[in-house]
Amino acid sequence: QVQLVESGGGLVQPGKSVTLSCAVSGGTLERYAIGWFRQAPGQEREEVALISHNEKRIVYANSEKDKFLISSDDSKNTVYLQINRLQPEDTAVYYCAARLGGWAPVPEEFDHWGQGAQVTVSS
Repeated sequence: QVQLVESGGGLVQPGKSVTLSCAVSGGTLERYAIGWFRQAPGQEREEVALISHNEKRIVYANSEKDKFLISSDDSKNTVYLQINRLQPEDTAVYYCAARLGGWAPVPEEFDHWGQGAQVTVSS
């Protein structure tokens, strides 16, 4: 059973950056697409970025250049999400999720979820 654990959230000042980690156990990154999603209060969960090792593909949902950077350390079975130029509207619970195979645009296509990491952007 694949398990995912997020870490690295917290209170961050506007304009700063934060890096979230998603530690994956019970499976290797090579077999899974790992997506980062976020859900703000009262809003639907949305995909932010995805990395698919078997497709050798990275997908960002946001077109703002370098706003989000997704990466992985295969030796640690961990996927990272760096969020830059944080603004209050980035405040949300950030989740990582896994699915066998490649990219998918919607949360319903992902089978395994972490518990989420709160990121609050405020001065």
